[in-house]
Amino acid sequence: MTTLQEMPPVTDRPPTGTTPRGSRRRGRSFGGGGPLVYLLALAVVALTVGPVLYGALGGFRSNEQLIRDPAGLPDPWVTENYEGVVTNPDFWGYALNSTVIALITTVVAVLAGVMAAYPLARYQFKLREPLFMVFVLGLLFPVAVAIIPLFILITRDLQLGNTWWGVALPQAAFALPTTVVILRPFLMALPQELEEAAFIDGATRIGVFRHIALPLTAPGLVTVGVLAFVGSWNAYLLPLLLLQDDMRTLPLGVADYSTQYSADTAGVLAFTTIAMIPALVLFLAMQGRIVSGLQGAVKG
Repeated sequence: MTTLQEMPPVTDRPPTGTTPRGSRRRGRSFGGGGPLVYLLALAVVALTVGPVLYGALGGFRSNEQLIRDPAGLPDPWVTENYEGVVTNPDFWGYALNSTVIALITTVVAVLAGVMAAYPLARYQFKLREPLFMVFVLGLLFPVAVAIIPLFILITRDLQLGNTWWGVALPQAAFALPTTVVILRPFLMALPQELEEAAFIDGATRIGVFRHIALPLTAPGLVTVGVLAFVGSWNAYLLPLLLLQDDMRTLPLGVADYSTQYSADTAGVLAFTTIAMIPALVLFLAMQGRIVSGLQGAVKG
């Protein structure tokens, strides 16, 4: 008569002294990337943030300190440079022009972009994809190529030279391809059942667009809005040709200030630092929404 031998209990734990292969791999990966990845990331951060920090700290130094030790820290800290920029009435005129032009550009680009992206995403018609490719090709069209025709069109034909709208409308047109390309996947990902339920309840196409499409694409709208605002705020070439005197924007003001006070290097650094603060703060405040918006566009 045979007896059954007791089998040792089965456990999922590995034998003593051994570690799973996956855990060793995770321990060496430094949270998803090797040392080389971190070194490259640090190098990119240094190249990106370094000039910004140098300009901001340089505004707290005197010209004598910059000449004596260009790479040193402020010693002592000087605030007269920033005070001189803030108390300069020309600076606030430049800031007002940049703000108004950037807001007009953002509103026009977002509204026109979402109205163009909606039929390209939700309607079926013969030339839908070729029409969308026109917007995609618009991403490859630089402003410099069309700058002379735009100058003639805006100043001679439309009589909008040296005005806010004369700069904002072309900037919105160049921001339109990016807006359409980002918003179309958002609108294509909307469930068809939502539109069908709304039509059953008596909603019109405009009502569906207003009450369903726009709220559900809010992350994408924020993304394209921030991109349009920052692009308009930093624009230089188009305002340079179309704006004069009191209508000039902050990038042009930085150039004028650096030309007028060429010997005041610390003052120029202070002016440049203050000029980039609004766009930098807006981008940093909305970076989470921008990333989520771009991820939604890629997934769609």
